[in-house]
Amino acid sequence: MSDADPARVIFERLDPDARRPTRATRQSAGYDLRACLTGGSVRIHRAARGEIVPEAPSAADDGRLRITLEPGDRALVPTGFRARLPDGYEAQIRMRSSLAWKRGLTLPNAPGTVDADYPDEWFVLVLNAARQPLTIEHGERIAQAVLHRYEVADWEEGAVAISTDRAGGLGSTGRR
Repeated sequence: MSDADPARVIFERLDPDARRPTRATRQSAGYDLRACLTGGSVRIHRAARGEIVPEAPSAADDGRLRITLEPGDRALVPTGFRARLPDGYEAQIRMRSSLAWKRGLTLPNAPGTVDADYPDEWFVLVLNAARQPLTIEHGERIAQAVLHRYEVADWEEGAVAISTDRAGGLGSTGRR
């Protein structure tokens, strides 16, 4: 893949308000993903109750749809689209550092992976890690997708010899 002949991602809008992922600058690695809250309810795991509930977004004074997450709540935020990635690619879903820093919105499984053959709507799993309620508005940038080319290898059973002094597990390089 070169700048002259980039790989193609097929983007299908599932909601008329869905926005195609875009990069903020020519040098940006990530494509911004936006919340699409016009399609119905959002699945929210309410931490206080320990249950998953479908919740319809509410309208703010300015008419914009939003959802509110209490501290510890997780939600599957819809993007309103599905996409077909080129063979040999994955989309790594990563948090936006500004949301994590300023508001406490994180992605508990970051980076999440969307495989090239995933056929359904893309959702972003978010977590309110703040100590106060957090609001997500329709159209807000909530995560980014970084496209990554990967290799496929055959796994075969066999003996694996220790080839360095790094044996021992977590923290094995910090002995001295």
